[in-house]
Amino acid sequence: MKPEKITTDVYSLRVNHFNRRLFDSLIPLPEGTSYNAYLVKGTEKTALFDSADPEKAAVLFEYLKDEKKIDYVIAHHAEQDHSGSIPLVLERYPEAKVVTNPKCKEFLMTHLHLPADKFIEVKDGETLSLGGKTLEFVYLPWVHWPETMGTYLREEKVLFSCDFFGSHLATSSLFSEEHIVYEPMKRYFAEIMMPFRSNIKAHLEKLAKYDIAYICPSHGPVHANPKFIMDIYRDWAVSEPRNKAVVAYISMHGSTYMLVNRLVSRLQEAGVCVEKLNLDQMDEGRVAMSLVDAATIVIGTPTVLTGPHPKAVYAAHLANLLRPKARFVSVIGSFGWGGRAVETIAGLIPNIKAEVLKPVMIKGMPTEADLAQIDELAALIAEKHKSLPACG
Repeated sequence: MKPEKITTDVYSLRVNHFNRRLFDSLIPLPEGTSYNAYLVKGTEKTALFDSADPEKAAVLFEYLKDEKKIDYVIAHHAEQDHSGSIPLVLERYPEAKVVTNPKCKEFLMTHLHLPADKFIEVKDGETLSLGGKTLEFVYLPWVHWPETMGTYLREEKVLFSCDFFGSHLATSSLFSEEHIVYEPMKRYFAEIMMPFRSNIKAHLEKLAKYDIAYICPSHGPVHANPKFIMDIYRDWAVSEPRNKAVVAYISMHGSTYMLVNRLVSRLQEAGVCVEKLNLDQMDEGRVAMSLVDAATIVIGTPTVLTGPHPKAVYAAHLANLLRPKARFVSVIGSFGWGGRAVETIAGLIPNIKAEVLKPVMIKGMPTEADLAQIDELAALIAEKHKSLPACG
């Protein structure tokens, strides 16, 4: 493995993990992922930016086989997929110092047991010269941990953004292509960044003052089209939701499925974009992506032992954690003899600050009167969406 040149004396040490299929034992990775380290060489000093997941440390060191000396390891984030190989780097380059902020230092000492004397602490906006290469440190807390920061390389106009603007995408291409990277980036944003939309808005404003030619994230390809990347993040994080409804459902004996199909049909007839998700074999990433720009969330569930189906519970809990910008929520479904499915679902989503539209819970197989209630719900959703921008 040889470092790939991004610009003058700036190199990518991208460690692809093509066959990884689950992240954090939770997040599906349909296109694998990468752990991105970068190397910047000044006339006086050399800096390594982050490292790699320890499982892939051998690949990182293959990149570094010709490097006799590393002076600084810039640690942007303490999570182990970025920092986990730093102890091994320090073994090979004992003279190197870890450059990071105080909070990240604290985390690295806790999570990796690095000694305090290995660190150089930097403040927000502080600079470090490598000789002809000036590093400016930019605090970016809560994307998605409290200690996250980035680094701006002034002379080459490169932003090393850590998880910000990343994508779980293993690829042989150094630079991103808009039509390829869009969906992996949206999945990544939905799963990891969406709960921190208010922080992202502030960070986008903070970064607007920088002249950026390249964005180098810690997952996925490098972006040579920073305006496109910033614009889609601004859309996902800041803009109002679209004329779109997500209908996430599970059905046991067909009654809930009948309600879902009726609702989806009526919404589409009324001009509402609909994403219909069967929770039977749930892809958490797909569910998360659907919520990024949806104005309405409808959960369809049968009743199991007086409560909602466990997979509907899981979906509601996931949506609550992700804190989407949806404005309306509702529940539809069925029961055999009784239950409190609606009340349970409502109690699971306190973080979603949305108006609750009248639920439709019916007994047994739907009647024409039951289906009429679904029609009314669809009409209400369409009316609520009238002023919203088109989806797509």
